[in-house]
Amino acid sequence: MDQPRQVSTAVEPLLEAELSADYPGRPGVLDRVRFTVQSGEILGLIGRSGSGKSTLGWALPRLLELRGGRVRGTLRFAGRDLLSADSATLRQVRGRELAFVPQSPMCALNPALSIGTHLREAWRAHSSESWTAARDRFVPLLESMALPLADSFLRRRPGQLSVGQAQRVTVAMAVLHNPKLLIADEVTSALDPASQGLILDLFRHWNISLGMAILFISHDMASVARLCRRVALLEAGRLIETLPGEAFSVTNSDAFATCAELTDVRAR
Repeated sequence: MDQPRQVSTAVEPLLEAELSADYPGRPGVLDRVRFTVQSGEILGLIGRSGSGKSTLGWALPRLLELRGGRVRGTLRFAGRDLLSADSATLRQVRGRELAFVPQSPMCALNPALSIGTHLREAWRAHSSESWTAARDRFVPLLESMALPLADSFLRRRPGQLSVGQAQRVTVAMAVLHNPKLLIADEVTSALDPASQGLILDLFRHWNISLGMAILFISHDMASVARLCRRVALLEAGRLIETLPGEAFSVTNSDAFATCAELTDVRAR
């Protein structure tokens, strides 16, 4: 089986962050969370519900403000300071170089637009090449994600898809432009075991063949151990420790209990 890419730490990280985040009435949701992601690395982020994992996922592409949050600290991506970047720069970076797949696909997709329109608009947002000219090149991508290619499927609205299909559509939209970093927030949680394995294999393939770095946010210890070389442990908005991925090769089916046990040990 192919292994995730080995990465070098001798150069500037692809992403370097030290972030705090607040919501109205909820200060300190993230408290000086400091970590890096190297080019071509797969970093896992784990933690119990409410630890701040999804908040961090939304904060990195500067989308937390859209949910009423506020982000402070340092955020550098591919040599840019994203916290001081203007809206035009953020539009250029998001989707093309830094892609985000949120936890809830039904909230990420516009219920009024067809699946084909979602894919076309995701492409047109960052390319001057017409979708008609580019479309055939993305047929293998949709096939690899077990998404139907029939026009009848592409004409469907998100509400006509299963949750698993909708999640795979959001992943396909995120990787259309081969981003440098993919932030994937619980993208396998709504999938059956076969589809979970499919997505994990695709993540590994994109990492190896394209050099795509991935921040894999999950509470599924088996998936984290299978995919990630490093794992960051988040607890109550603070980064407790970063460990090698093999430390999470557990057989305990209760991922939350395992995470809680590890958190308690590391916090002592």
